[in-house]
Amino acid sequence: MEILKPYRARIDALDDQIVDLLVQRIGIVDEVVQVKVAQDIPAVLPDRVAEVIERTSRRAAEKGLDAGMVRDLYTQIVAYCCERESEKIKSARRDLSRAG
Repeated sequence: MEILKPYRARIDALDDQIVDLLVQRIGIVDEVVQVKVAQDIPAVLPDRVAEVIERTSRRAAEKGLDAGMVRDLYTQIVAYCCERESEKIKSARRDLSRAG
């Protein structure tokens, strides 16, 4: 369907940007790991998790998006990031205990 080609190109470009932003988000999560290890902060902070999911779903609703869909999406994103943080923190703490 040639008529859809320009729309598909625009969607593909946006999808690339979304993936790039997720990569940036995860990079920041990896930076936070170092702070949490140094300051002995738990990997998962439930209040922050709830805050992120609520803030993003509220913003979605304000922008005319389905808040439930965004809530589900961010629940998955945050769960992935929390799991990543937990694993990296455990690994860093093991490394510290072996070194010390």
